[in-house]
Amino acid sequence: MTNDWPELAKALSTDLRNLRVGAPDVMKTFSAMATTAGAPGALDAKTKELIAVAVSVAVRCDDCISFHTKAAAQRGATREEILETLGMAIYMGAGPSVMYASHALSAFNQFAGGEAGDAQTPQAKTA
Repeated sequence: MTNDWPELAKALSTDLRNLRVGAPDVMKTFSAMATTAGAPGALDAKTKELIAVAVSVAVRCDDCISFHTKAAAQRGATREEILETLGMAIYMGAGPSVMYASHALSAFNQFAGGEAGDAQTPQAKTA
């Protein structure tokens, strides 16, 4: 399965915007919960996004993978951190999580500027 994860995130944003218009109170409350849960505290925002990536894989949610790998990349997560996170998701979710971990790695690579099948970090590429 090959996805264009940035395009998926963009398309989902449009759908979510429509949902916010149709169910504003619910979506406002959900947004407040997301903001509160993701705010730095004992865990920094990047760590919280890595947790969200792992949960996204474990519950098998491609849409969640798209948003949370993007957020992890924006918060400075490295490919190595993503891979360790995916290792924990695989451990907790068994075989199906292996398949979704491959989706999350592809998504992270695209949001971090690498290619879907690239085995190196974007920073490690040579000219």
